[in-house]
Amino acid sequence: MEWYEPEVQELEQLNKSAPPPAGAVLFYGSSSLRLWTTLGEDMAPWTVVNRAFGGSTLAACVHFFDRLVIPCAPGSIVLYAGDNDLGDGRAPDDVVRSLRAMLARIDAALGAIPVAYMSIKPSPARWSLRDRIQRVNEAARALMEHRPSGYYIDVYTSMLGPDGRPRAELFDADGLHLSARGYQVWTHILRPYVAVLSGVQREP
Repeated sequence: MEWYEPEVQELEQLNKSAPPPAGAVLFYGSSSLRLWTTLGEDMAPWTVVNRAFGGSTLAACVHFFDRLVIPCAPGSIVLYAGDNDLGDGRAPDDVVRSLRAMLARIDAALGAIPVAYMSIKPSPARWSLRDRIQRVNEAARALMEHRPSGYYIDVYTSMLGPDGRPRAELFDADGLHLSARGYQVWTHILRPYVAVLSGVQREP
């Protein structure tokens, strides 16, 4: 976990120098969220906070939870992680165990606040892992649907083309991270959920 330290320390300093408003919707996870530079604008008028860090696995998100999430005192959490765990060779069952551990940390530290888990995306660079991705997504869906105030957000389906493969225009040249068009798709999918997580409206 040492190589995450520089960025984690930067985020810790940000929490101290510019504390986010308590009760906001916290986005937490890997670089697909970290690189979403227009997140605040895209989710307006709802207040969101981004504490994602590059290259993070779901296991790393659990590890750094106390340092990055608790100081923000979020009212709800949107989580995108698990993608890099599979990319690092971890088994789907390991990723699901990490998700269970994350939910347990949230409950223990923050109470039963609303939590939304975003499905792992179908990126061209990791298309060979699609069976593993779908196994994690299916297990995550079941886990979140059985959780009070739990939400499973399917971004996987909308990122596939008519041929059943990832839509290339939604990704950067690396075939892994999102393009501007990719974030437009995510914005369209997530806004109804963020409204719910902000307590503005009922389930999407």
